[in-house]
Amino acid sequence: MGHQVHRPSVAFIAASWTALLLGAAAYLVGLFNAQMQLNEKGYYLTLLLFGLFAAVSLQKSLRDRLEGIRVSGLYYSLAWFALMAALFLLVIGLWNAGMTLSEKGFYGMAFTLALFSAVAVQKNTRDVMSADAEQGTPSSPPYLG
Repeated sequence: MGHQVHRPSVAFIAASWTALLLGAAAYLVGLFNAQMQLNEKGYYLTLLLFGLFAAVSLQKSLRDRLEGIRVSGLYYSLAWFALMAALFLLVIGLWNAGMTLSEKGFYGMAFTLALFSAVAVQKNTRDVMSADAEQGTPSSPPYLG
């Protein structure tokens, strides 16, 4: 039984990319201007990169399984573990950081926005590719509509 995929609207694609760029940029600007040691900045930068990769990787493996593409249990489990580890390490880092509560909230919200929107961008990419494959047309980059 076939499952029809609808191409996401240009507005949703644009909103997803905008949210990703705003979340990551806000986090990075806050990190650049933070009054903390360079090794702490490196920790939070690495967490953002690790978290973005983990979120996209998990979304891809979930989508692969949904479409009947084999994904090993080990990879699937590692994707979940990586995302949970990134979130846990951010919480622990912020809990122990010598920042004001508003700064901690800012980093938590920017991180969450970036991760959520990365999943939306990945979903849009797969939806565009699937819709184009159903129509037999070459896939255009999702940011161009």
